[in-house]
Amino acid sequence: MKKIRIHEEYCIGCHLCEITCVVKHSPSGKLIKTFRDTNRPAPRVRVEEEGYVSFALQCRHCDDAPCVENCLTGAMYRDEETGVVLCDEDRCVGCWMCIMSCPFGVAERNAEHTHIGSKCDGCVKKGEVPPCVENCPNEALTYE
Repeated sequence: MKKIRIHEEYCIGCHLCEITCVVKHSPSGKLIKTFRDTNRPAPRVRVEEEGYVSFALQCRHCDDAPCVENCLTGAMYRDEETGVVLCDEDRCVGCWMCIMSCPFGVAERNAEHTHIGSKCDGCVKKGEVPPCVENCPNEALTYE
């Protein structure tokens, strides 16, 4: 299974990964319309910065996925076709076990529906490169 890899030594902290994530998950899918919308989605990737070091932090779709193991309702699951860990928003009850059990601290409350867990869904369709990777100007994110 291909995964998004982070190369912090190349990250320049431009936040384009966050911007393209928000646009990809917005209803319009267009940059200007997305950022004019007051109900735009939150990015599912977040750039962490400390001094001169910056890097994109997002779901690692762990092989042992504690969020899946600890989800009380089974809302967190692994897609068998892509291997990506996803959240079935209809089954999520907002217990936050995914947030508490994530070893990387990337699972969060969904900004639009605060009772639902949210995390990177990989934007994966067979053969497609995720937008955060495709638009990273310094190849700090790769899809391997």
